[in-house]
Amino acid sequence: MVTLLSFALCWSLCRMNDRSMTSPTHSRFYNTNERSKAPVKRNTIVIGITLLVLATFAWAGWANWMYRKQAAERALASASHADLVPSAPGDVPAGGSSLTGKPAPDFTLEDLSGNKVSLSSYKGKPLLINFWATWCGPCKLETPWLVELQNQYGPKGFQIIGISAEGDDLKPDDKEGWAHDKAAIAKFVKEEHMQYPVLINGDSLAAPYGGLDAMPTSVYVDKDGKVVAMQLGISSKDDMEEHIRKAMGEGQ
Repeated sequence: MVTLLSFALCWSLCRMNDRSMTSPTHSRFYNTNERSKAPVKRNTIVIGITLLVLATFAWAGWANWMYRKQAAERALASASHADLVPSAPGDVPAGGSSLTGKPAPDFTLEDLSGNKVSLSSYKGKPLLINFWATWCGPCKLETPWLVELQNQYGPKGFQIIGISAEGDDLKPDDKEGWAHDKAAIAKFVKEEHMQYPVLINGDSLAAPYGGLDAMPTSVYVDKDGKVVAMQLGISSKDDMEEHIRKAMGEGQ
């Protein structure tokens, strides 16, 4: 539509200019100088119209970019304010029974440096065990919240443990596969400034932790080692903080 309007405007102005230059009333008064000026005037009009068309296209492109940007921001805001539906005693998450009110299953996994880390080594500390994956969009969205919450509550004894669950079913002897996974995880950790412990091979904990059918999955554990809440999928920062305070004994 913009192109058609611009073309019509250009054509109309050029026609008007031609008619004015060839009118019988004025032709008899044309002299050599006036005729030499005609192409200059015509060129000025054409250049002006060309600039107008280019400006119109530039404006249309900018408007389209702004629309797409605002649409993306609305979608992101909608995701970040998703309603939290915490598990409660008796709830049955996909793949397993609820862990709420039960001791968090112990585990021993490796970190990115190859050191073995056990859940029991955090005995007496309120925890958030966060299962995530490098390919998970919602995980990337909530990671900055986790970093901020660790900084905020870490000095009070709270600890987040990130556990990567890539879901690629690697065999223990698949060195190339594990090297690839570790490189992708390390890159994610560096880009997101994750200063809390990050462990690998979370898929091995799928059975004891309810299936891990949704990424991210967050398990909140109090200082006695009991699960006080379990969240499948993304929540909001405020809801996460509420459960952290509950794990620390500060919430209801």
